[in-house]
Amino acid sequence: MNFTIIHDFPAPDLEASWRRGLANVDVPSHYDAPEFFREPFWDGKKPFAVLAIDGGDVAGALTGVHFGEVTQSGLDSRPQIWVDRTRNLDQTLGALGRGLLQEAGASKLVIAFTWPSLPLTAFEPLGFKGRELTGNVMLDLSMGPDKLFKQFAHERRKNIRAALRNNVEVSLATTPEDIDEAYKVYHDWYHANTRKEIESEEISEAHFTQMYALTANRCMFIARFEGKAVACTSFRFHRGGLIEASENFSLAEYFHVRPNDLVYWRAIEWACAEGFPRHSLGGSHRFHRKAGGPIVPIIRYRKDRTFLHRYDLEETVRDNGRKVLHRLPPNVEKTVRRLVGHEIREGF
Repeated sequence: MNFTIIHDFPAPDLEASWRRGLANVDVPSHYDAPEFFREPFWDGKKPFAVLAIDGGDVAGALTGVHFGEVTQSGLDSRPQIWVDRTRNLDQTLGALGRGLLQEAGASKLVIAFTWPSLPLTAFEPLGFKGRELTGNVMLDLSMGPDKLFKQFAHERRKNIRAALRNNVEVSLATTPEDIDEAYKVYHDWYHANTRKEIESEEISEAHFTQMYALTANRCMFIARFEGKAVACTSFRFHRGGLIEASENFSLAEYFHVRPNDLVYWRAIEWACAEGFPRHSLGGSHRFHRKAGGPIVPIIRYRKDRTFLHRYDLEETVRDNGRKVLHRLPPNVEKTVRRLVGHEIREGF
């Protein structure tokens, strides 16, 4: 099996073949599809797709970007790879792995993420090493809203009911004015957030507007209190496949009316009504775990090409550091984490 590599939205014939193959995937995601190239925030990251070709047909694909000395497909919160279930799995994955290495060129670190249901064993002979990561909370939307609500944590159900008593209203953003309101909430949240450090880069207003113009693959819900937009949550999706949490932001001065839990709940009700089979919350932190679904691991496959395998060595040091810290009394562990600083604390 061969492969081809593209760096822009595919030509019509290739696009049609890509979509035919994607139709034979149980739960495809947005970044599995050609629309990956429509996203506005790959500037400077050289987006690409490797397509496995079997008899002229697209049998599988992975999408990714370049940044610095790294070539990467997906994140630890989202794989971006699929294989047509009617094709030979090992041959398809082998073609994707070879294509990824060709696209990587002289990159020092090459990474691909996947779900446990699609282990990249064919990447291992190419020098990739697998590592299971914590993964994401995953909801089975076929359960329906009533059962999903019952599995929510007590605190989340309580907050949803409180928001309803506070007359918080939630609607799907459908107009340019809605997006303008949402961006104001995002901007204020990003610059005024004092509860935690925000790791992601700020999204410009132009990119924000472009993102939510992609209504075939993105949606946003806005919570309003007394007519004012106070919280927003948004999603990426592939129709008939996976719907993934994308952004969530809100105004701290309105936390007391509990808009965040309600806006998320209304979005889940919508996703169920639209027939999405699965929902990935994009993480497994406390807020995500309140949804009550199982945590599905994500597996990282990585090839370290640096001298003396610098990335692998750094990760081994961090792993050993975690083991040492976890043996310490809780009060000592907390003190050590505070003293070593934010950068080390993130790694541990």
